[in-house]
Amino acid sequence: MSPSRLSSLEPLTIDHWRWQPFLDHACAALEPFGLQPYPIEPEFLLQTSETGSKSKPIHVTTATWACSSRKLRQIRAACVEAGSAASVLNFVVNPSTSYDLPFFGADLVTLPAGHLLALDLQPALKTDAQHTKAVWERLMPIFERWQQRLPGGGPIPEEAQPYFSPGFLWTRIPLGDEGDALIEEAVKPAFRDYLELYLQLVQEAEEVSQERSAELLAGQKRYTTYRAEKDPARGMLTRFHGSEWTEEYIHGVLFDLDKNRT
Repeated sequence: MSPSRLSSLEPLTIDHWRWQPFLDHACAALEPFGLQPYPIEPEFLLQTSETGSKSKPIHVTTATWACSSRKLRQIRAACVEAGSAASVLNFVVNPSTSYDLPFFGADLVTLPAGHLLALDLQPALKTDAQHTKAVWERLMPIFERWQQRLPGGGPIPEEAQPYFSPGFLWTRIPLGDEGDALIEEAVKPAFRDYLELYLQLVQEAEEVSQERSAELLAGQKRYTTYRAEKDPARGMLTRFHGSEWTEEYIHGVLFDLDKNRT
């Protein structure tokens, strides 16, 4: 891989990465939306390091793929492959505030203790029925279909609840054959269903007024500020790449709304 390739719209491929089929599917599903490259500084497109012991070092690759479209301000995938230490896909779609849309969020994380997997259409304005009602009416049947196939992930902290929908699909799955089967038979089709619904919402979305856009911007800023402050990947990324790189990556790439408000 090279930074020049990663900054294009070509698919991102990481050797031996568990979550490659999920990113490939998302990229293919987004193709009809007139994608354009999204600017990412070269040092954040591809970063490598080593972790583990001196006798058994583990190579770490952290790569970013990003694009945009007329209705979607930033579509980005943060990808980590670190062998037995971690394998991560954080895939987020940030809508333009000119359209009354939620965020799409997928966290697919493999750690030595197991898989932590989450899918949601996350609201910018959770208590605003205009923003949520039509989305949740279509999301909840999908959530209920897959929730019954997967073990629960545990309670959501109270401070996080404003940023998740009732259709937040959150599961912890053990490593091994049983977990691999659940990922293939339930998590993968759930990911496709959530993304398909989201892209239907994008297709249907009509431009809103400037006043409504301002309300959505305020809600999106609250969401991205919270996510940046509480990013659970901070410790892992700091261990792999250092604190300075990690903080700039979180605030300047993953949750960059203050830098790019279109």
